[in-house]
Amino acid sequence: MPHGTWHHPNARAYFQERQKAGRISPSLRMGDFSVAGDKGGASRKMDTKQLRRELEKRLEKKGRIFSYDREKDILRVENEDTHQGLNISLPEIAAKWVSQKEEAIEEVVYYAEEALGVMGKNHSLHGREKSIFPVIRSTSFPAEAPGGIPFLTDAHTAETRIYYALDLGNTYRLIDFQMLEREGWSPEHVRETARFNLRSLSTKMKKDTVAGNDFYFLNTNDGYDASRILNEKFLQEMSVKTEGEMVLAVPHQDVFIIGDIRNETGYDIIAQMAMNFFANGHVPITALSFLYQDGELEPVFILGKNRKS
Repeated sequence: MPHGTWHHPNARAYFQERQKAGRISPSLRMGDFSVAGDKGGASRKMDTKQLRRELEKRLEKKGRIFSYDREKDILRVENEDTHQGLNISLPEIAAKWVSQKEEAIEEVVYYAEEALGVMGKNHSLHGREKSIFPVIRSTSFPAEAPGGIPFLTDAHTAETRIYYALDLGNTYRLIDFQMLEREGWSPEHVRETARFNLRSLSTKMKKDTVAGNDFYFLNTNDGYDASRILNEKFLQEMSVKTEGEMVLAVPHQDVFIIGDIRNETGYDIIAQMAMNFFANGHVPITALSFLYQDGELEPVFILGKNRKS
């Protein structure tokens, strides 16, 4: 499963960094957040035309074709025979280049090569039961594979959806209904297998306390950090430890944040951290945080006006 990069190892460092920049406020203000960074950031952004040329150069290979959506600023790479491929959002990569430079380009090239390498191949589920896991994706993520074949999915929240993946080592294959039919598997069998495997993954977290609030971070880089939000037993165990309100965030695939929020500043911190991780993650999910209560998740922005001061 592809690994990601965690750019803020603890809440305290993040809080101090944002505080110095005047970014921490009693209530979340969307305008305070900037992917470009601090002073002079805009002038250091890579031009998407230049980025497009660089990616085409590095990903060029016999049998591959490129197309460009000028309106959405998306570069598509696909196999000229099967027409299976992937879309690369150039503005997102250009924004990451501001802080990561060459690493941002190397990362997208690596994942693109891994993904393109397995496309068009048939992967069997039999004998790989231990390699099936649930993954969390944004509801804007495609619900169908190329060719209009629907993925096996389940509803999660208004912002997130559950998919199921066959882990192939450095990459993965999302399970679709054509695959289930070929293998003779039922959707429920996949769900049960994936949930069982999820419970076997480590739930060890790093803790940091800032402004009277406790923050727990899970960042194993096994590709399923965000998936831990589906481990109900783990969430219940954490809720017992929580003194304030339990707030969860899955900004991207490779990080899961749990906040024990006891004051308004705590809401602000976790909201702004989630936004930052969302902007820098390889597979962004959602910048929203969720209140966990009685096994239910509710977006924090809905509760903002109703929270007691």
